Amino acid sequence: MSPVDAAQFQHETVLLVEAVEAVLAGEGFYIDGTFGRGGHSRHLLSKVGPTSRLLVIDKDPLAIAEAQRLAAQDSRVTVVQDGFANLAQVVAEQGLTGQVCGVLLDLGVSSPQLDDARRGFSFQNDGPLDMRMNPDEGLSAAQWLTVVKEVDLANVLFQYGDERFSRRIAKAIVAARQEQALTSTTQLAEIIKVAHPKWDHKRHPATKSFQAIRIFINGELVELEQALNAAIEVLKPGGRLAVIAFHSLEDRAVKHFIRLQANGPELPPGLPIPESDIVRTMRAVGKAIKPSKDEVAVNVRSRSAVLRIAEKL
Repeated sequence: MSPVDAAQFQHETVLLVEAVEAVLAGEGFYIDGTFGRGGHSRHLLSKVGPTSRLLVIDKDPLAIAEAQRLAAQDSRVTVVQDGFANLAQVVAEQGLTGQVCGVLLDLGVSSPQLDDARRGFSFQNDGPLDMRMNPDEGLSAAQWLTVVKEVDLANVLFQYGDERFSRRIAKAIVAARQEQALTSTTQLAEIIKVAHPKWDHKRHPATKSFQAIRIFINGELVELEQALNAAIEVLKPGGRLAVIAFHSLEDRAVKHFIRLQANGPELPPGLPIPESDIVRTMRAVGKAIKPSKDEVAVNVRSRSAVLRIAEKL
């Protein structure tokens, strides 16, 4: 898809002011690990001076094209096409490990990715069953569904989608692929809808399964864990990490990570470990932040967002 085509899909940046303010610490080096369409990056750049630098990272080729347009206008911006899981390596190549003022991660799928049927993330409009953040890497959802074992598919649907009827849906998908190739989003959604015995009519029965397959295809939770650990390495003391999550699996992982870094490793009860020997790397900053009613009214997709902030000790 050309940049002109991409421009028709708009993105409302979630928790724009709150997330940027969470990481701001004056002049310095900042990272937007999930550039998307650049809302957070542009706002951050408007708040820092001419000596600051911003490294933007994204897998999506269209996001990178947008980032490169921004970099052409603003010499403070450096663009790297990669996953945020490789954050530590990317920063090391810039020679700035341990010098970062702030790292911002906005997880999940952007509105342009959801709204563009050709990306295969949504079943609202028919499109190829892809779901990859970077369409040039790895197996598409269609390719994976062609070869995955029924038990493994059921496990993915349950683990990443919290789908109660994962076994029943997996069985239906495997049976359907024996009749014809699974190639489109609406085709898969209909199979799931027919197989699902009980669902809330306010939400499509394929919602959880699509989420689960997307998370698995992109290795999202594994990458998140790697990125969170990398943030400790790249941030300077007093540097901030701000993470926006959109579903409970992501938010639970972020919450657990911050708690673990703030409290030190989990130890057996009663173990006589002196306080001075407990290694703490970060502290939680404030409570979880959610979008205001006004923001949700303007952008309903923001309703599930949760922002958590941590500071390196």
